Amino acid sequence: MSAKTRIWVFHMKELIYTAVFVVLGIFFLLLLIFMFSPDQTAQTSEESPSPYTAGIYTTSLMLGGNPVEIAITVDQDYISSIRFRQLSESVAAMYPLMEPALDALSAQICETQSLENLSYSEDSQYTSLMLVSAIKTALAKAEKAAP
Repeated sequence: MSAKTRIWVFHMKELIYTAVFVVLGIFFLLLLIFMFSPDQTAQTSEESPSPYTAGIYTTSLMLGGNPVEIAITVDQDYISSIRFRQLSESVAAMYPLMEPALDALSAQICETQSLENLSYSEDSQYTSLMLVSAIKTALAKAEKAAP
């Protein structure tokens, strides 16, 4: 019987180099897998479409024969701002509660992102209801424009 004994000699330096290259190879392989695997967040965003199309939407009111335009700025997921667009001085003088009522409503709507459960003062109850109606009209335009 011929038993051939094999003796393997390893140098420590070669073992360290081999271990480093194996670890780097595994790291790069995992990096490639994570880079080119399908993204889970992209799939969830496709499944839940954004409620609005980003843009500025306007609606007009007639107050005493003068047009008043309300502009609502929306991003894809939230309402950014609500403001008057080109409010004339005569309308502001004739209806002094318009600006404070819109500022209060705008702050509440932008904070809660909802038109539900809005609070307004007794002094501007009807003004606020009229403004909320105009805001609903403009938001409906933003929702209809959504793909």
